[in-house]
Amino acid sequence: MIEEGERVVLIDERGRKYLVAAEPMQLHTDLGVVDLSTVIGQEPGARLKSHTDKEFIVLRPRITDYLQKMRRVPQIMLPKDAAQIVAYTGVGPGDLVVDAGTGSGALAIFLGNLVRPNGHVTSYEVREDFARLAEQNIREAGLSDIVRVKLKDIYEGIDERDIDLVTLDLAQPELALPHVELALKPGGHLAVFSPCIEHIQRLYQELPKYRFTNCRTIECLVREFEVRPGATRPRTRMVAHTGYLTFARRV
Repeated sequence: MIEEGERVVLIDERGRKYLVAAEPMQLHTDLGVVDLSTVIGQEPGARLKSHTDKEFIVLRPRITDYLQKMRRVPQIMLPKDAAQIVAYTGVGPGDLVVDAGTGSGALAIFLGNLVRPNGHVTSYEVREDFARLAEQNIREAGLSDIVRVKLKDIYEGIDERDIDLVTLDLAQPELALPHVELALKPGGHLAVFSPCIEHIQRLYQELPKYRFTNCRTIECLVREFEVRPGATRPRTRMVAHTGYLTFARRV
């Protein structure tokens, strides 16, 4: 049963999502006004009607819903790229993670959801406005006890030790390598997101100077399909290049 103040997702007949709180307020949409107080006491899967008789389905949010609807200022890392970090590093429950370039907090939230209940993510950010926004997004996702934003330049050092994974989304990731080497435990992973080839070239020039192996760089492209009777084909538009992911392992 959904309690007053609890966060819920409303999905309209077009599949559009609304992340709201179950409280005495109104949600105004182009399909009509929904009285959010009627959500209180409902079970997930219940169907509500707007004042124009349009239907909305009530669900409890998953982490993907928070990531899709979170407030953002800088561009966030998309799920297609964040998922590759999981695939190539095996990050999971109980792991300790350092993330740098917090931005709006999307990757920190994604990883925090994976390492709980006993793991922890420390995310480094130099801009105070980004850090405050990320903290708000982390709090709304229910991960404040797992993910912490640290207002510090990671180029100046990493305070944490025996880390399982370090992720870098920075303009000059190569400058952080000496600190990453000290922070990672043997066998720990480094994952670097780079928008341009030049970032990768600088990174590869520096990686051999430190205790890293299994260096590789990938790009992930995603294309959906249109599925209709007698006309199933790839969509014309696709999520193509967003950035390159470089992985290495501390030895």
